[in-house]
Amino acid sequence: MSHTKKINGSRRQFLKTTSLGTVGMAATGGITTNLLASSKAMAAESSTVMSAAHWGPLGIVVENGKVVKSGPAIEPTIANELQTVVAEQVHSDVRVKYPMVRKGYLENPGKSDTSLRGHDEWVRVSWDKALELVHNGLKQVRDSQGPSGVFAGSYGWYSSGSLHASRTLLHRFMNLTGGFVGTKGDYSTGAAQVIMPHVMGTIEVYEQQTSWEMILEHSEIVVLWSANPMTTLRNAWTSTDQQGTDYFKKLKESGKRVICIDPVRSETCDYLGAEWIPVNTATDVPLMLGIAHSLITAGKHDQEFLKKYTVGYDKFEAYVLGKAEDGVVKDAAWASQICGVPAETIKQLALDFAAKRTMLMGGWGMQRQRHGEQTHWTLVTLASMIGQIGLPGGGFGLSYHYANGGVPTATGGIVGAISANTSGESGGQTWLDETSKMSFPLARISDALLNPGKVIQYNGTEVTYPDIKLIYWAGGNPFTHHQDTNTLIKAWQKPETVVVNEIYWTPTARMADIVLPVTTSFERNDLTMSGDYSMLNIFPMKKAVEPQFEAKSDYDIFAALSKLAGVEDKFTEGKSEMDWLKGFYQSAYDAARKNRVIMPRFEQFWEANQPITFKVGDKAKQWVRYAEFRADPLLNPLGTPSGKIEIYSDTVAKMGYDDCKGHPSWMVPEEYAGNTTAEAPLALVTPHPYYRLHSQLCFSSALREKYTVNGREPVLIHPDDAQARGIANGDIVRLFNQRGQVLAGAVVSDGVIKGTVALHEGAWYDPAELGTAEKPLCKFGNPNVLTMDIGTSKLAQGNSPNTAILQVEKYSGEAPAVSVFSEPKYTTA
Repeated sequence: MSHTKKINGSRRQFLKTTSLGTVGMAATGGITTNLLASSKAMAAESSTVMSAAHWGPLGIVVENGKVVKSGPAIEPTIANELQTVVAEQVHSDVRVKYPMVRKGYLENPGKSDTSLRGHDEWVRVSWDKALELVHNGLKQVRDSQGPSGVFAGSYGWYSSGSLHASRTLLHRFMNLTGGFVGTKGDYSTGAAQVIMPHVMGTIEVYEQQTSWEMILEHSEIVVLWSANPMTTLRNAWTSTDQQGTDYFKKLKESGKRVICIDPVRSETCDYLGAEWIPVNTATDVPLMLGIAHSLITAGKHDQEFLKKYTVGYDKFEAYVLGKAEDGVVKDAAWASQICGVPAETIKQLALDFAAKRTMLMGGWGMQRQRHGEQTHWTLVTLASMIGQIGLPGGGFGLSYHYANGGVPTATGGIVGAISANTSGESGGQTWLDETSKMSFPLARISDALLNPGKVIQYNGTEVTYPDIKLIYWAGGNPFTHHQDTNTLIKAWQKPETVVVNEIYWTPTARMADIVLPVTTSFERNDLTMSGDYSMLNIFPMKKAVEPQFEAKSDYDIFAALSKLAGVEDKFTEGKSEMDWLKGFYQSAYDAARKNRVIMPRFEQFWEANQPITFKVGDKAKQWVRYAEFRADPLLNPLGTPSGKIEIYSDTVAKMGYDDCKGHPSWMVPEEYAGNTTAEAPLALVTPHPYYRLHSQLCFSSALREKYTVNGREPVLIHPDDAQARGIANGDIVRLFNQRGQVLAGAVVSDGVIKGTVALHEGAWYDPAELGTAEKPLCKFGNPNVLTMDIGTSKLAQGNSPNTAILQVEKYSGEAPAVSVFSEPKYTTA
């Protein structure tokens, strides 16, 4: 980025290297479609294989059974470096090569010293022994405690694919063998997905948006509020279709006014040349309230829209004007004192939004904070006051930054996928009634492990925590994902057994008792679609190389465990890998025929080694979210009790929660930029990283070279904050608070608001002196060592990482070496 100053010597310019405007396609080593010839045309010792990942369609060059190069199978408009590291993914030094068991657990299964997790010795065992230990551990817990004693985690970004989806396969296995306790919600949108159904009648955050064609044609102002799409659109839940970034390039070329409201001047802000309005971390609601007050006092709020399409606005207006409850007038001056945006800017934003067709593109980071429900509720209320919801290019959207939302939906077929349920679950799933009552919000995992039997409030109901004795995690990495790592360590010692299926020695794998080595997606066959919302392509995910070392696919692992449990035939349904894929493809083929779209037969598709791309019709290009509701709210009501936008929700109000009232409100967090202390004078924000997907690819040395500072995760700090602490660009610094401490490399930059430091989420946890230090120093820079493990509110119980305060100091002495990217030592049984 332009605001990053040069770091000397061996240190990389963290933000400058992420500047999208300076990345040339030549740097990617791209492998375009014309190279994806059929393998028959390739030399026997060298071939190019088509596959895909979250970060898009891939061409993989294989020579003599080894991956040597990868790049985009469909050339993207803007380079995506994540597509270039398949060789390192497959042949990484940090792969889990063999089944491993913690020494103490092997000597005393289910009754070991659990405080040794993370720093005990490892023992290599046979697959038969490892599977026997897992099977016996599950049987022991279910026999003594029932299904409520088993927690099947696997939250997170499963590998792209219709068959090899680790979470689905884990739950399928668990459903067949006696049940488990699951979770509600997720980390990404924990607060928004609970409040939005009360406000809009749908979760909003995982749904198609007004078409980009309508944005480019009709929008006059585009506001990116806590959103950084040029980073987050590099990935998708399935596989990115790469069209989202292409549309943002078109937005840039259109010359439209773009505003970025964010504590950090993001990659997107720089790329678009947008106006940056820096805002104090966790103060988006006061800023919105200040804009709302300005609209009211200027008489610019759309009273006709509010009357026809919403309920409860009068209560909200009284709150904003200080005529109810706290008696505080939420005007621009009041808001400015909290959020740091000048009052005149707030007033002008109100006038501009009312005068111009405005699309408020809300991100999810601002709801990952204490009282996070209020951010999106207030954003919808603000959009309602502007009165453009349901108009082309106007209103709000909560998924433009995610999985290519707004890219028009193509007409074709949808590939099928394996299900967590089968037609023959054991006992008719009689365990469901018991375990469904104990399913708890995902972000409360530490609380649940530490406090079995505790009752919490959740969305108008009560949840009782189960007594978890066994954790089985497949396809996730909670020791980089979950807040307040040191509390999680204590919680993680409660269960008797922890099993992890993993490709790499992640921090979570290192905290397990049994680790089963899993194949990458490039060592098996699969299918995926692209775009999540657009459904634009079907990508073949062809096996590039044979499984490395003793790795097995999750499917084969759970099939083997199902055999031990006597239900293998139900798990596999007698199908091979290719049988499943042919069936999934046939589902798309049949649907496409009904849509009068021609697809090749599966054998032709698979042999061709190329994607299938569907066409997008004019109707999809002209689609406007909530247009039908706006045209006739009586015939097309929302899914709320009133059928309208509920600015005031009687349902929420009757829950009686003190931390989530009946209308959008500003409630002061326990920790944020406005209540720092002498011991913790800085706020923390944890944006998405550019060179990985959450914690995925953090192991890649090729990618780490592009952003690390002195081998550590970079932390952005404002020049004034750095100068006051004697910190220079490139220094190793210690970030610390009452919860923990981490090392990071300083990037001194005016691209972060003064008083806030930015440490990107997803950095692997690498503790020094685990087991001996009360608050071990994380040597690499995982921000969740510092974040608060507290629910957003009693309504959603989401996660709150962006409400934390801390201190930063220059690190003195020799910094300990980073060790998490090296394979741990082991012996052989």
